[in-house]
Amino acid sequence: MTTPGPRQQPAADGTARDVLRSALTPRMLGLLVLLLAAAAVCVRLGAWQLDRASVRGEEQAEAEHQAVLDQDVRPLADVLTPQTTFHADQLGVPVEVTGEYRTDQQVYVTGRSVDGQDAVLVVTALWVNQGPHAGAMIPVLRGWIDPGDVDIAGDEAEPAGQETARVLEVPDGEQRVTGWLRDSEQAQPAGAADNVVGSISSAELAGLWGGPTWSGYLVEFTEEPGGARADVSPTGLRHAPPPGQAESTGLNLQNLAYAVEWVVFGGFALALWGRMLRDDVRGRREDAELARPDGADDGAAEHEASGEPARGR
Repeated sequence: MTTPGPRQQPAADGTARDVLRSALTPRMLGLLVLLLAAAAVCVRLGAWQLDRASVRGEEQAEAEHQAVLDQDVRPLADVLTPQTTFHADQLGVPVEVTGEYRTDQQVYVTGRSVDGQDAVLVVTALWVNQGPHAGAMIPVLRGWIDPGDVDIAGDEAEPAGQETARVLEVPDGEQRVTGWLRDSEQAQPAGAADNVVGSISSAELAGLWGGPTWSGYLVEFTEEPGGARADVSPTGLRHAPPPGQAESTGLNLQNLAYAVEWVVFGGFALALWGRMLRDDVRGRREDAELARPDGADDGAAEHEASGEPARGR
């Protein structure tokens, strides 16, 4: 009677069962935990880089927009012409134009906020009298006042006091007006008073005052000697802040590339474990084939071919 030898593990033939058997070994499980942790770190770093890409993209967009606001003043005719489409690269460009205000063409825009403070905007028609577009009208946002400084209860909104009336006084005669370009707003329901509107819509204002007009308007600033830009007009009317940048979804390309790289590294860690698992299964199969007695395959093949069951030797 022969003593049975040590029990051998079943031969690996590359089936799903063998892959699962190899994957559940302590060595492969330990490697899986380690590489999963590495992949999680890579994904976290990728998410951080993506957040940085968004932040830096926004910072870059703000810097570029500020550079546009700080440009030297250019003639309006060189930047935008009447009855043409307003483009994003024209937003915030400082321009100058010469014309005359009309005292009977001034409206108030209620329900606004300036730096967190309730405000009423003051918009006046400027009729250009020089250059290739003489005879056209452009709305000018001259500034803003507190809601309590204007009485809008009647048919016509009026200054609530003499001081406000002085501040709102429309300059007489030919004026050189400087301001930032801003695109026209969508028309909104107007107030009860005839000279109260819900938005700064060039098309709506052209319907009130006549045209032709531009597809945008000016946010006026007062240019002082030396090039400085004052926040208050000579009459004391507070100017509105410059137009903000257009909504941006841009990302910083360098940080975006880093984010993609980290995600790729995380995927590589998982792919590495899959490669190691495949190599382990292949190694087990080769070891099993080397440990099989010589001729076992040939004998089994002969019995299968003859239809006879294999007999033990």
